[in-house]
Amino acid sequence: QVQLVESGGGLVQPGGSLRLSCAASGFTFSSYAMSWYRQAPGKGRELVARITRTGSSTNYLDSVKGRFTISRDNAKNTVYLQMNGLKPEDTAVYYCKATYLSEYWGQGTQVTVSS
Repeated sequence: QVQLVESGGGLVQPGGSLRLSCAASGFTFSSYAMSWYRQAPGKGRELVARITRTGSSTNYLDSVKGRFTISRDNAKNTVYLQMNGLKPEDTAVYYCKATYLSEYWGQGTQVTVSS
């Protein structure tokens, strides 16, 4: 069955870094655009970063540009989100999403930025 499993979240101090991973199975990963979304408490889910099937193009939420980098390894069926210079306002549950003929979501991983 289709699975997207996020990992790498945790508690980090402001200015710190985390690398999120999303391991995919059960579908043809290389055919799907991949995205990272986040949802902070009491807020809606927002698109953080998106990467095309081949990784040739990426897009970012304005507030994370220059700090976050999305990448993918189609041989490992995994998409990553490198997050540097983390701020308290980055605190949220982070989800990965696969989009093509269907849409699949992971279960989310908590990122907390606090001193």
